[in-house]
Amino acid sequence: MAETILLVEDEMRIARWTQTYIEKAGYGCIWASNGKDALHMARREQPDLIVLDLMLPEIDGWTVCEHLREESDVPIIMLTAKVSEQDVIQGLRLGADDYVKKPFSTDELIASIEATLRRANGKAGPDNRLVVGNLTLDLHTRQCFLRDQAIG
Repeated sequence: MAETILLVEDEMRIARWTQTYIEKAGYGCIWASNGKDALHMARREQPDLIVLDLMLPEIDGWTVCEHLREESDVPIIMLTAKVSEQDVIQGLRLGADDYVKKPFSTDELIASIEATLRRANGKAGPDNRLVVGNLTLDLHTRQCFLRDQAIG
């Protein structure tokens, strides 16, 4: 069964375009147009990943991220026009797993979704490495690294 992505975007044109590409990449995609609905859908649908805009009606994306982090470890990718270094830092510190800046390419977003889900699910990447937090296991050489330092 395909992973489900919750797309939270208030601009309908961007949401439909992004949803189309997420679905073409083989994922299920549900959509919320405001922060209040996003929280409700995240709780009800239990998506595998959330793509979250920050400038939303009802409840802003910062607050949505904070609430989600209090109750879940669902992977979150912030997708936003808020592109200052401070915005990126704040988003990552609030608990986002990645930060994609608008305007964006769909290829970049899909690659971020794939990588974030791979990390969240503990699957090896194309370089045959399994990464969980600061721990990396090279499946080819059978070496283990903690913060890029070989251990064991």
